[in-house]
Amino acid sequence: MSPFSGFNSSTGKNTPIPAAFFTDLLPQVTNLDDLRVILWSFRSLDQQQGDLRYLTLEDFFEAEDFIPSLGKTEKEQKERLIKALEAAVRLGVLLKAENGEQELFFLNSPRGRAAIEALSKGAWQPGVNHSAAYNVERPNIFALYEQNVGLLTPLIADALRDAENQYPADWINDAFRIAVTRNARSWKYIEAILRKWKEKGRDEGDQRSAQEDRKLDSEGQYGDYILH
Repeated sequence: MSPFSGFNSSTGKNTPIPAAFFTDLLPQVTNLDDLRVILWSFRSLDQQQGDLRYLTLEDFFEAEDFIPSLGKTEKEQKERLIKALEAAVRLGVLLKAENGEQELFFLNSPRGRAAIEALSKGAWQPGVNHSAAYNVERPNIFALYEQNVGLLTPLIADALRDAENQYPADWINDAFRIAVTRNARSWKYIEAILRKWKEKGRDEGDQRSAQEDRKLDSEGQYGDYILH
């Protein structure tokens, strides 16, 4: 596993964790699996939309960026996950409710307690498309730059902030992807793509082969931004 490259310098989305977790609960958490499950639950519940937020066992197993940390086999992952969830409930971080054969886990907060009460009274039922309630978290423009171009400088950071305010997130992601595919890893090149899309609209240019695009770029409107 490669070492962590450090937090980026953006002011992007953070996961809120109640202060009481650090003062009242963290001293009681002695197992690393318990801590992993608790922190991942904070993050996942925060990403959901609406007032009635909960997690199921399936949510944990579908989290490809999380579940491997609990073991190499599905059997081991399930055993360690269930033990960690039991510990989180025992500590009072999560609340568990049953809906038929399904177990639901809520944050032990006013909103979570209200959801369990509504469930017990039949005033609310979990949605069929629960997984669709999640926001797809995209890497912000600072992370994209650091991962695909290089280290941030104050001037570049200002330019990235301006671009993030001007262009849709999917445009920014696609522009970075195109730049990487064409081996043209510079902000000037990426910015030129975004500016073109804004001025002329997006077209089917992405469907050309990488070799054709590279030739057109070096000879055409992006030529000034290509390193020959």
